[in-house]
Amino acid sequence: MRFLFLGMALVVLNSCGAGVRGELGKACMASGRSAANPALCSCVQRTANLNLSGRDQKLAATFFEDPQRAQDTRQSDNAGDEAFWLRYRAFTDTAQRQCR
Repeated sequence: MRFLFLGMALVVLNSCGAGVRGELGKACMASGRSAANPALCSCVQRTANLNLSGRDQKLAATFFEDPQRAQDTRQSDNAGDEAFWLRYRAFTDTAQRQCR
């Protein structure tokens, strides 16, 4: 019984995470926004892991510090930027639904 309790405690603690990991999760926590907290930023990172490549995540993480870069990327006529923006919008739509 004691081992079962210990195992359950480890699962719960592991799901909370000692810290936020990943490019977007760290950028979320460092953003200084009042809504940023470990649970939300970890959810954003999990969603990013499922929807964006590592390269896309690095670019998206820069938007927290430089919102103008997001605007420039969105308005770019570059085919690569346009393709990224479609992936990024799908990611943000999913994150908004899942991370409330």
